[in-house]
Amino acid sequence: MTTAFDPIDLGGKRLTSRVVMAPMTRSRAYGPGAEPTELMATYYAQRASAGLLVTEGIQPSPVGQGYPDTPGLHTAGQIQAWRTVTDAVHRDGGAIFAQLMHTGRIGHPSLLPEGLVPVAPSPVAAKGQVYTHQGPKEYVTPKELTEAEIRQTVADFADAARNAIQAGFDGVELHGANGYLIHQFLAPNTNLRTDAWGGDTEGRIRFAVEVVAAVAEAIGSHRVGLRISPGNVYNDIAEDDPTEVYAALLDRLAALDLAYLHLMEGPDRSLTARLRKAWPGTFVLNPFTYPDATGPDALALVEDGSADMVAYGALFLANPDLPARLAAGGPFNTPDKATFYGGDHRGYTDYPTLTA
Repeated sequence: MTTAFDPIDLGGKRLTSRVVMAPMTRSRAYGPGAEPTELMATYYAQRASAGLLVTEGIQPSPVGQGYPDTPGLHTAGQIQAWRTVTDAVHRDGGAIFAQLMHTGRIGHPSLLPEGLVPVAPSPVAAKGQVYTHQGPKEYVTPKELTEAEIRQTVADFADAARNAIQAGFDGVELHGANGYLIHQFLAPNTNLRTDAWGGDTEGRIRFAVEVVAAVAEAIGSHRVGLRISPGNVYNDIAEDDPTEVYAALLDRLAALDLAYLHLMEGPDRSLTARLRKAWPGTFVLNPFTYPDATGPDALALVEDGSADMVAYGALFLANPDLPARLAAGGPFNTPDKATFYGGDHRGYTDYPTLTA
């Protein structure tokens, strides 16, 4: 029987286990120009015992930033700063993918360089507020991307992926979940286009397919993962029946031989089973456990074949040596939600290990 503690080959790279640290926004890129810091290098290196680390969302271009103090991968300084992080993880025997996240309409002009505004498939504002350095602000109506701007955005993803490899990452994960730009093209309430980038199922999946294909061509498909969250209502997304769109998406992507598909699961476990069956490659599952954090019970998802790898978020945030704790059956530190976003080392690099 395969367990979560068995090694796995991921795109030709042998991982020590099937326990993944899920991407988690931490908003601590206080370096100049949205560059990661030495503290961030410490944070990721502490968690290098994961089979695979996936970073927080990294904007592939200036207009892709949706939150304060999130890092980028579109300047020479950012590439150099990320090299400090990847070197630290590799010294401790870890493997690390950069998650590329363009937030699209989720953001605010005050978070962007002068003259830029959030962009999206269609000019539909999200309901709710975003946190900025000046406090919470209502989402604005985004600028609808033109055909030329869509193609430039695809190129931005590919350029950021090349930058990731130059910075020492083992690969990239494209964030197609949680209501950000790729997801906005997939969802019917955010993509109202009637051209080739919207309308029917083929049009709605086109942006995701072209981004994945461009990144795979840029750095090799064996270095590319995609995260999806069908039916997830986060960030004002509405997908009443996502089955058709995601089945078509997986069908188009199957031939690319990607490193993995990462599913952020919703409450419909039957959809998870259908997508698992449809995907021919490595299947990473971040299981639906709301309102609780994913716990030790999720290890059984590898044992029963529901997934090839299982991703942990908040529990990995609070337990830098999570694989060892899972193997021992605990105990587990409790995540401090008050320190999830922004701040200093507290609630970031000061969680104790079993041997501390």
